[in-house]
Amino acid sequence: MTKRTFRITVRGSFDALTDEQRAGLQAEAAAHDVLRAEFTDEGHLTYDLAARPFFTFRFLEYGEEAEDVAAASVRAETAAELWLTERGYGYKNLKSQAQDMAAAAPGARQKQEARKKG
Repeated sequence: MTKRTFRITVRGSFDALTDEQRAGLQAEAAAHDVLRAEFTDEGHLTYDLAARPFFTFRFLEYGEEAEDVAAASVRAETAAELWLTERGYGYKNLKSQAQDMAAAAPGARQKQEARKKG
């Protein structure tokens, strides 16, 4: 079986942050800027508290079957919840969205390379 890669996006919003928590997140905001967003095994967090209370985690997960995406989504949501809970951050409206990269449409660069080969 081939290894499938899943991109899992977990979104939610911070809830009832204390002034101290908000200040701590603001101090680390540059490391969590959306312009630095990437999908990683451990999950990459982005947010912009100055604009809105929302956050996004981006995870890479893996499986062997297309059906494994559901379990991968649960693992990603659990990891996001754990990260938030360990730091004492309140959150709400946690939702995930998954993409099986094996089923993703090829990008422009992939199409161009395929034309060169064909």
